[in-house]
Amino acid sequence: MFTVYLAIAAVFLPLFPMSMIFNNLYARFSTPLPRILFVLCWPQIGLVILSLSTSEIPSWIVPWAILTSILYAWRMLTLRDIGLWIGFMATSGWSLIWLMLDDRIAYNELHVFIIGICLPLVILTMLGAGLSKRYGAAYLGLYGGIADAMPRFTGIFVVSVLAVIATPLFPAFSLMLYLMLHFLPASPWIAFGIAMIWMLWSWAGARLLSGLIVGESNRSVADISRAVQSSAIVVLIGLVAMALFSLGAMQ
Repeated sequence: MFTVYLAIAAVFLPLFPMSMIFNNLYARFSTPLPRILFVLCWPQIGLVILSLSTSEIPSWIVPWAILTSILYAWRMLTLRDIGLWIGFMATSGWSLIWLMLDDRIAYNELHVFIIGICLPLVILTMLGAGLSKRYGAAYLGLYGGIADAMPRFTGIFVVSVLAVIATPLFPAFSLMLYLMLHFLPASPWIAFGIAMIWMLWSWAGARLLSGLIVGESNRSVADISRAVQSSAIVVLIGLVAMALFSLGAMQ
């Protein structure tokens, strides 16, 4: 019975090749609302499924999760579609949740923590939809210089990308730091894999930003409203508070 739970959970906390199910479904939607629901709910379902079983997670899941995360982090470097970039980033990050399924962290704490990881992806999803609306598509290299055309949009976009790729003071950073400190003493090769994932995320994030922000804008488009900017800032500040709290809780 536990094998069934494990197989189903591997779809929602993606392990390759089951991870293709999420990415194929995610890519089918072009509007932001279904994608936002997918990002917020998909990994939570996986945690609920695992919580129904009392069996321990087998140790061979850890290298499988690391390899899945590396695969999708590497593939992010070749993507031009921002929507697909977000889906691959989600897959790469969610697969690492398997490494946190031990007795030190309760499932209810993980549910809250996953929300903190997913909210920056939600913001990027909405911003990507805004780019599509303004420019007709959300692709790297198709246009540039959005910093000149939309300064408020650009500020939120940059901070959201930094939150997604696990820069300090955001929940994803807490996740990566916890995993590094947890596995480094006993399993240096796992810690090395986590460091590689972190590096690939940073590389992909830098490529994403340079493909949109660098250059001169040749189009006049409307920026996001101050109300939208303020709402996003409140969410991002809340994520910083969550990250600081989780760092203390994970010790």
